[in-house]
Amino acid sequence: MSDTSADEPSAVWHTVDDLVRWLDRESALPVEQERLLRILKLSEEAGEVAQAVIGATGQNPRKGRTHSWDDVHSELCDVIVTAMVALRTLTPEARRVFEGHLERVAERVPAPPVGEASAPPA
Repeated sequence: MSDTSADEPSAVWHTVDDLVRWLDRESALPVEQERLLRILKLSEEAGEVAQAVIGATGQNPRKGRTHSWDDVHSELCDVIVTAMVALRTLTPEARRVFEGHLERVAERVPAPPVGEASAPPA
């Protein structure tokens, strides 16, 4: 995998590129089928987040608490990585597409009232 620091945005995308190349090498499926399955993988990962939340909150009385919030964090990270891999599988311009989309989402957020600092949440 990539040897650059994960603190740099480009390092994250280099790692995603490495993951896509590895998955491509290991796949015996036709390209179009592989693309679709990488997108569907998101549903599987989202289900694992739901399972972890249910386990962390003890919502299944038969099983009790089976997960921690750290497990939820890990599963959410899996969703993010899976989405990045799926996006990169669809376009070599994944970083540009994502950053452009994130910018448009951020533009929809109303500015804080005058005098209120816009500090990141703790």
